[in-house]
Amino acid sequence: MIKSAMFSAGAILLPSCSLIGGSVQKDLGVQLYTFRDEMAKDAIGTLKKIAGIGIKKIETARSGKGHYYGLSPKEMKNICDDLGMSLVSGHIHLDENFEQTMEEAVASGQKYLICSTIPTRGQTVDNYKSVAEVFNKAGEKCEKMGIHFGYHNHAYEYESDYGQVLYDVLMDNTQPDLVHMELDLGWVIVAGKDPIDYFKKYEGRFPLWHLKDMNMTEKESTEFGKGGLDIPKILENQKLSGLKHIFIEQEEYAGTPLDSMIHNLAYMDKL
Repeated sequence: MIKSAMFSAGAILLPSCSLIGGSVQKDLGVQLYTFRDEMAKDAIGTLKKIAGIGIKKIETARSGKGHYYGLSPKEMKNICDDLGMSLVSGHIHLDENFEQTMEEAVASGQKYLICSTIPTRGQTVDNYKSVAEVFNKAGEKCEKMGIHFGYHNHAYEYESDYGQVLYDVLMDNTQPDLVHMELDLGWVIVAGKDPIDYFKKYEGRFPLWHLKDMNMTEKESTEFGKGGLDIPKILENQKLSGLKHIFIEQEEYAGTPLDSMIHNLAYMDKL
């Protein structure tokens, strides 16, 4: 890939970008998987750089060093507080350590635990109904501890079994007050679906977004405005979605993750 010369990483400080949806102002966040290598090498230094470009919200991703990149939940919270950021959410696995994961989330001060994979990958209606029940129980446990459980999609959930879209099966069999959906908008369009159709069908059920533009030829993420996601149109439907938090996520880059994030913030600022 050719490294973009548009920006000098760390040399440009942007004001906090925000969006207006109706009368509600929402600060933009980032899913730290975007900075996965940097976070593994220097978590605190990377968080300082992220704060420096105006990011206000953080969503963690499970790493080889745990949910908080080698930091304790309390350390992660304190660092974010010191940098003027809020730790809102984290991607986790629904596994035998889930009780500990919930306890860590409480200690960190975050409000959402987001499962990022279907526990078993059987692409059948029956399996998705079973998973939905597991999710409902996980959501009930989380609510008792003052946090929210949710699920983040990829593209495979939009496959069909016996004429039923499996993601729809998951939506129809999870309780809205217990399972809060984080819609990855990029993977929705890669699957050939329209996110706005889901906002209409399941109004108010998507409080979290992964805002991600996608190169539709390579089926990989790209900088905002370079791919197939109609970002302005999506943003017009925030209220229908029930949106509370936007996390920008990008896995592939024209240059560095920081260059790409500066580009994305500038794009959003122009909107």
